Amino acid sequence: MKIQIGVMGSAGGILTDHELDLARRVGRRIAQRGCTIVTGACPGLPHAAVLGAHEEGGSSLGVSPAYSREEHVNIFGSPLQPYTTIVFTGSGLMGRETHNIHSSDFVLYVGGRSGTLGEFCIAYDEGKLIGILRDSGGISNEFSRIAALVQKETGSSIIEHREPEKLVDACLDYYLKEPMPSSVAFNRHDLPSVDRPSITQESRG
Repeated sequence: MKIQIGVMGSAGGILTDHELDLARRVGRRIAQRGCTIVTGACPGLPHAAVLGAHEEGGSSLGVSPAYSREEHVNIFGSPLQPYTTIVFTGSGLMGRETHNIHSSDFVLYVGGRSGTLGEFCIAYDEGKLIGILRDSGGISNEFSRIAALVQKETGSSIIEHREPEKLVDACLDYYLKEPMPSSVAFNRHDLPSVDRPSITQESRG
């Protein structure tokens, strides 16, 4: 089974060509490293990342808020192509965020608005490895500061970089080197403890 890397970011709003290109490069690198890209099957920066992955022949998993293909397109205004597979959760936009995070071995953030902030909070609270593409627009530059303000030990680790390819590589290499149990395992008291840092800020580029 391939490693599944989530890419979260702004689905709408004002997106510059530069920001879209950064997202596309993230997707390309995920495919080049032989991983599956996971997104909320939405437009904007996540869709740009999926397009980049497919340019490299990569596979993709879309996690839709809709009940069906028809609702996905006609109600949520979201694309079906070029996804390899789409899961129709029927859970709406907010409910879909949890499925999205759970379907990802670790999560990368590009840009972002309030919905992306919600996804970040879920990933952080559930002890996920988190990668942040700095200076990619939106609010993602603030995520490390938000995590520090929370003052909550969750087992999550944060890696930041300004270069898309280096961010993917740093996160993937860290994930492969360090034991990264699910948040359920991490928080269960009857399982052996795992030595994991709360926040790791690396490769700020």
